[in-house]
Amino acid sequence: MRGRTINPMTLMEYATRARDMAYTKIAATGFAEFGSGSRIMLPFRAGNPQKVVVGRDVLIGPSSWFMVPRLDAAGPVIHIGDRVRMNQTSITAVEEVIVEDAVALARGVYISDHTHGFDDPDIPIRDQPLSRVAPVRIGRGAWLGQNVVVMPGVTIGAGTVVGANAVVTSDLPPRCVAVGAPARVLREIVS
Repeated sequence: MRGRTINPMTLMEYATRARDMAYTKIAATGFAEFGSGSRIMLPFRAGNPQKVVVGRDVLIGPSSWFMVPRLDAAGPVIHIGDRVRMNQTSITAVEEVIVEDAVALARGVYISDHTHGFDDPDIPIRDQPLSRVAPVRIGRGAWLGQNVVVMPGVTIGAGTVVGANAVVTSDLPPRCVAVGAPARVLREIVS
């Protein structure tokens, strides 16, 4: 009887998973809180993770990024609920971004509670102070499609679906489908 052949791709998958688990274990100590069962897939980038709370059983997909550019807030400013799934997601906050439980964030989602100022034409935009700072909340069980952008001050209601490439500039109610730039409600989701 001949020995079993091991699929090289399976070996690569196991090695990648082991690498990510080891990184998660080390990185978790730098967060304000990091829930059990949560996992970070590399590559990953975090600026000031001590200002970020991650709930239980969260999957932070590869190429995701959490950024807290200012440290003047008293406590954590990014709050990720339990069972959130994200992939290539960027979240940046100076006041507060809350992603409630069971939210799904598709590839390329960008969420920010601030914008860059651009009033002074003599100063590069990147060197101007942050402006329009306002908290953001993504309601429980919402689903944000690929490349959705969420602007400062927005609340997206629980169970809302935001279609791919939408730019959310104002609040969206619970249980609706929204699309477009700027996002507008297309229809309600009824049970």
